Amino acid sequence: MRIAVGGGPGDGGVLRPVADDGSPLGPAEPVADLAGAVAAREHASAGDVVRWVWAATGRLYPRLLRAGVRVGRCHDLELTEAVLLGHAGRFGEPRSLRAALARLEGRPVPDDKAAREGPPTLFDDGPADDIDAVVAVHADQLRRVSDTGLRLLVAAESAGGLVAAEMGHDGLPWRGEVHDALLTELMGPRPATGLRPRRLQELADAIGEALGRRVNPDSPAQVVKAFGTVGVTISSTRSRVLHEVEHPAAALLLEYKELARLYVAHGWSWMDSWVRDGRFRPEYVVGGVVSGRWATSGGGALQIPKVLRRAVVADPGWRLVVADAAQLEPRVLAALAGDRALALAAGESDLYDALAGVFGGDRDKAKIAMLSAMYGGSSGDAPQLLAIMRRRFPHAYEYVESAARAGEAGKLVRSRLGRTCPSPSQAWRDLAVQDAGRSAVRSRGRFTRNFVVQASAADWALVLLAALRRRLTAMASGLAPEDAPRLVFFQHDEVVVHAPEEFADTVATAIGEAAEEARHLVFGDTPVRFPMETAAVTCYADAK
Repeated sequence: MRIAVGGGPGDGGVLRPVADDGSPLGPAEPVADLAGAVAAREHASAGDVVRWVWAATGRLYPRLLRAGVRVGRCHDLELTEAVLLGHAGRFGEPRSLRAALARLEGRPVPDDKAAREGPPTLFDDGPADDIDAVVAVHADQLRRVSDTGLRLLVAAESAGGLVAAEMGHDGLPWRGEVHDALLTELMGPRPATGLRPRRLQELADAIGEALGRRVNPDSPAQVVKAFGTVGVTISSTRSRVLHEVEHPAAALLLEYKELARLYVAHGWSWMDSWVRDGRFRPEYVVGGVVSGRWATSGGGALQIPKVLRRAVVADPGWRLVVADAAQLEPRVLAALAGDRALALAAGESDLYDALAGVFGGDRDKAKIAMLSAMYGGSSGDAPQLLAIMRRRFPHAYEYVESAARAGEAGKLVRSRLGRTCPSPSQAWRDLAVQDAGRSAVRSRGRFTRNFVVQASAADWALVLLAALRRRLTAMASGLAPEDAPRLVFFQHDEVVVHAPEEFADTVATAIGEAAEEARHLVFGDTPVRFPMETAAVTCYADAK
């Protein structure tokens, strides 16, 4: 059962049932309380699960969640439009409902910002976000999905939208007093506005003394010049450059940079902005990276520093069930390429240990070889190790080499489920035919080489999320909402579930089952295993 959702005044909206091909099954029905109407139909659907069709989960679903309403499935028109446009080689074109409708009707297509101008509506998507537009665009998308074979990717992407909104609503448990204590321990008390924390100021003064002149450590130009005056030439203030410098100011500057980065990205101001009611509530962007990986529009959820994981603490009587996929991308390559020898190694818990014998018993060399194949590495021992890989794992080697050649030729490559890399720009095409363009050609080859693996890994992780969410929903049946296990964090190949202590083992089992389901749905009948390293802990820092 599919129900299209349109905008309406106040808390209201419009509902209209549609068939599996998108054609209307009945008249539009205005409702004064949209959240209540959605909850009633979700409850009444029983075995016939409703798939809600709406413009953008990220704008509608948070309002339903605030009203205590959760849904099982949806079709997100914006996320789907982005996938379909990308598959057609039109990456980055406007994807809003209004843009999709204009494209369908052959009218000028507004950019996404312009499409959302106008008086606020239910979705904050402007006047075009009505039920007729939702129904028309949905039907067109279903035809295109059928033609392109993107059904699983579109369903998983929409499920990801639900997960992202729910995680932003539920939040990751965060102990503000622990965070404050960590910052104070590292930097001193919270400074007044406009001043550096005490430890940062001490380091800034020490750097100036070591260089014989006052210098602003946050100014690369000043730092490079100051080093020059003491006879030390550096090309930049990047950490990898400073690590090679023996002058005492270099070590001080490295410490300063590390603390300053923490202070700016996750300091007291960050906590004021993003931690509310004991929860870190980021804004996830589903498919925010071209490979399908997620991004955030604020809060930096995908880069929580290790030191601050001590502030992520489960509620009393609860546990954080933390799981991440071991060596995900090499396993994905083995499954993609159908390389029997590599797949055999990927059937073991530690793939690099299993491969070590091929590389003289050296696990590190096995890792370098795999990463060089996927990322186009060519320095150090990489060429010699890649030669071994080419002989021993020819299908895996050729898979990424073929993707690289396609990229160098300006062609498109796709993930396992059909996510498509961006087309090269016209400027790249003009440069590629010149001798001066060899570097750009090789760079695109490295990009497409990695894209087919990283994007397919993102496919697997997205399906894992959908499968795990479904299991957690079933687990919560009959429980009060505040007692239900919830997905609270996701980062590329890692998930965290906040669960009552008595559910920890059940959740760990569900994660393993979801990983197996994702393996089967994305890669079919493959011997490659995707083991999840799982730990139930009170504090996130104790998981690794």
